[in-house]
Amino acid sequence: MADITACVAHSDLFLHPLLDDTAQASTGTERRRQEILRTRATALCASCPVQGRCLTDAVARFDVAGFVAGTTRKQRKEIRARLGVDVTQDDLDSFTGAPSGRQFDRREIYRLRMANPALPLSSIASKIGCSVSTVKRHLRRIEEEGGIDLPQAGSGPSAEQVLAVAAEVREGIRRDQVAA
Repeated sequence: MADITACVAHSDLFLHPLLDDTAQASTGTERRRQEILRTRATALCASCPVQGRCLTDAVARFDVAGFVAGTTRKQRKEIRARLGVDVTQDDLDSFTGAPSGRQFDRREIYRLRMANPALPLSSIASKIGCSVSTVKRHLRRIEEEGGIDLPQAGSGPSAEQVLAVAAEVREGIRRDQVAA
């Protein structure tokens, strides 16, 4: 059996609602649980052999949802700002005749599906914040178009630059948490 990454092996952890940036832990028990989940996910990411590539892709190529490569979506937004990286999302809903006002990144849906082929589509939909039918529609369209045109590697910041800025961002957040 091929080696799989921790985020695939422990998808229940990485897709846990308390790891979402918008998750507000309202009780002491929830705050402790949230911290335990973040600590565990961070440790698993730190020991992952593809963590650098994963973080670089999540910063420079895809607007990835959720906890990825030891970072939250908010942290990746800060890393992009410091590096001057702009990752645009496709407005795919307008192409499909479903102008909901929300944008779903087909690259992210595709990436999640390819990274987690056994994961139910409902889990991907939950992580993205859309319906299962939206996930199916985007995956079907990608298949009909013969795949997806992913951004070319080599453009944008290097993995070393992303990792250095990520360390600064993480350290800044830790200092803020200690001061609070």
